[in-house]
Amino acid sequence: PPNILDYPTSTDMVVPEGSKVSLHCEATGSPAPNITWRREDGQDITLSNGQKVQSIDGPNFNISKVTRVHMGFYLCIAINGVPPSVIPPMISVQNQLVGAHEGQQLTLECNSEAYPKSINYWTRDKDEIVPQGGKYEPILLDNAYKVHMKLTINSVSASDFGSYKCVSRNALGDTDGTIKVYYLKLRGFKETSGNEEDDYEDSGAASNENSFSLIFALATFTIYLHHHPQLRTLHPA
Repeated sequence: PPNILDYPTSTDMVVPEGSKVSLHCEATGSPAPNITWRREDGQDITLSNGQKVQSIDGPNFNISKVTRVHMGFYLCIAINGVPPSVIPPMISVQNQLVGAHEGQQLTLECNSEAYPKSINYWTRDKDEIVPQGGKYEPILLDNAYKVHMKLTINSVSASDFGSYKCVSRNALGDTDGTIKVYYLKLRGFKETSGNEEDDYEDSGAASNENSFSLIFALATFTIYLHHHPQLRTLHPA
């Protein structure tokens, strides 16, 4: 499989707003790998002309004028069609804290990578496996050594709030990711001592939003570079 070189591949950067950034990624392999840049959070990459794209091909990635939308983690992915030999289970969770109100349908999601193929399942607070059927609908979407895990909770109730774990396990080990589901009040309502709900107005919303924007306008932005874990050369333990 391809091997991404630590040098001269770019490392983490902290840059002021408006500056120019040039990122470089270099990898070896046989056949020679193709290099692609993506955001780790799955969002589009915003180009200097305002166009949004899912990925950028090639070893060089240039940002002519950094703004707040460029802040985040970026993946340098090298692919040459040769899969890794073995991969211990790895879990990534995009949203680790999820709010929900009672009665709504909620879907939790995790991404797993492992080879040999892993066993994947969901557990609750006391490591009890979430059963399939009824109000819980676990779904696994396989793609080679990658698995997209989804857990849909139909009609959320008070007993559904708490922590959930997505678990991945194979002969090389196991790992998990945690998602906490918390109670989310419906916007525009508040609870009273009599368990009734009345309309209310959040008078501080506008000032908080303005302060948030000002902080961002004065801040520097960090661009993090990650080597995609699936593409490192791995060896059996």
